[in-house]
Amino acid sequence: MSEITLTPRAAKRINEIMASEPPGSSLRISVNGGGCSGFSYAFDIVQAREAQDVAIERDGATVVVDPVSQEYMAGSTIDFVNDLIGQSFKIENPLATASCGCGTSFSL
Repeated sequence: MSEITLTPRAAKRINEIMASEPPGSSLRISVNGGGCSGFSYAFDIVQAREAQDVAIERDGATVVVDPVSQEYMAGSTIDFVNDLIGQSFKIENPLATASCGCGTSFSL
């Protein structure tokens, strides 16, 4: 299965967010059914990892992904963008055949 990667910008932003969270906290990214294009990404801060989670680490930042979501995100790059329309995490997913304007919904 292809690896999920974090960009340096994403790692920096995750570290900034986690600085105000309890020690050991991680950003969880999951794929849920629904959204305008069929699937959507969810972002949550969690205190503990599940045994089957995959941890993606870079520059001290950690993202955890469950095995089912990992299948939908194989080969993805997680980035953080700050542009005229706002700041957000952006996932470049090579498996997505379409996505919608919100940037958090996609189809396979």
